[in-house]
Amino acid sequence: MSYRLGIDVGGTNTDAVIIDNDLKVINSVKTPTTEDVSTGIRKAIHLVLKDGDIDKESIKYSMLGTTHCTNAIVERKNLCKVGVIRLGKPATMAIEPMIDWPEDLSKAVSENFTIAHGGFEFDGREIVSLDEEEIKNFLDEVKDKVEAIAITGVFSPISNAQELRVKELVEEVMGNDISVSLSSEIGSLGLLERENAAILNASLSKVAKNISLSFKKALEEEGVLSSEIYLCQNDGTLMSLEHSLKYPILTIACGPTNSIRGAGYLSNLSNAIVLDVGGTTSDIGVIINSFPRESAVAVEIGGARTNFRMPDLISIALGGGTVVKEKDGKVVLGPESVGYKITEEALVFGGKTLTTTDIAVRLGMADIGDKNKVSNIDLNFANRVKDEMYNLILKYIDNMKLTNDNAPLILVGGGSILVPEKIEGISEVICPENHSVANAIGAAIAQISGQCEKVYSLLKISRDDAITEAREIAIKEAVDAGADPESIEIVEIEDIPLAYLPGNATRIKVKAAGNLKSA
Repeated sequence: MSYRLGIDVGGTNTDAVIIDNDLKVINSVKTPTTEDVSTGIRKAIHLVLKDGDIDKESIKYSMLGTTHCTNAIVERKNLCKVGVIRLGKPATMAIEPMIDWPEDLSKAVSENFTIAHGGFEFDGREIVSLDEEEIKNFLDEVKDKVEAIAITGVFSPISNAQELRVKELVEEVMGNDISVSLSSEIGSLGLLERENAAILNASLSKVAKNISLSFKKALEEEGVLSSEIYLCQNDGTLMSLEHSLKYPILTIACGPTNSIRGAGYLSNLSNAIVLDVGGTTSDIGVIINSFPRESAVAVEIGGARTNFRMPDLISIALGGGTVVKEKDGKVVLGPESVGYKITEEALVFGGKTLTTTDIAVRLGMADIGDKNKVSNIDLNFANRVKDEMYNLILKYIDNMKLTNDNAPLILVGGGSILVPEKIEGISEVICPENHSVANAIGAAIAQISGQCEKVYSLLKISRDDAITEAREIAIKEAVDAGADPESIEIVEIEDIPLAYLPGNATRIKVKAAGNLKSA
């Protein structure tokens, strides 16, 4: 019998599970997330193995969903200095790279950029040839000032030949050890947003290396020596450790995505709304064909607008640790939260801060801590707080629905005690077994994916041939990332005509997913 170890780091708790070959939960634990994140991960691994009573050598796969990269960007810490190369001169000189970034983020990431000759038309025709001496001169100038390079070309998702050539020049001048991010491998159409994604990805190179080393070390310290290591992506699938070093930005928002995947698995539903109530926030998403619905709009990360794939989510400041106040006779929920200190600061645990968990205990919605410590809370006030929580949840669930039809709601997360059993517009509220660790389960059961998104001119290729080519690229990406070729299935195909481009252009997007190669 072999096992999988799944870990997910949330804002309040770090969850860990062990599942067997049949994807059944053998053991699960929750432990407070620590400020340095890694300490909490090590503790979760230790506890889940200690109580699991299994042979550590039988753990063949270890999966981690982590907030390391998100925290690094939000806090502007441990980011690499990036040299930015845009291949778009003379067409894109009006707007400089990172022009709309927050000043503290751009200062932390990069003050060295160039706009060089290059770029392609939408149909793959070259706008301007590369000036290799121009590139080399820039690289000579910044080689002692930067730790990573981000390369972005006009319409490079159509043809990345110039980006690849510049990467070769980078390695010639700066060596093979420097991290290079190509926008064509990360973002979608839209030059500035794709460029931002590539720069952020490059800036996370050091963080990615630290994640991999610390996770590997934590497993080794606990005697898990023969496990294959994977990191969770924000589309609900996994990537190998080597892959994660190249694309660390794809781990951003993987926590809510893990919860959505875990919710679908635990409830046996492939289409539903998912509400994940944590200690600090609640995330509302939608699962379609067993995968999270992707956002159709550009997403800001740390103040930088990007267009790489992200789950379609609404996050609200409501969780088990949300601080409850009364101001001018009105109930005020948050946005402050006691977060991972809930067991120290909430009233039911002997603290001095009134939280939503205290309200739930007072109303008999939960049996946590010492209920005598909240018995003096006015019952009318507690019910007003409950109504406020309900109205907040209802509002944002309605925002995520695409139709007026009643839909099932899968409820997961440790803070699910805050949610009523019946909600207007919801056909059924399902709170499955092991719901409190759905995020870690989502990490443990995840598959490997590959994706292709390209614009094709249907004057040069038929629609069927274009889709076939995109399918082959997506499948190859999945195999390269560690998927078993025999298990790969196409889980999504989009074909969107682009009326604003000449030549009968269409954007084709294909996603493939498969099981772990050696599973």
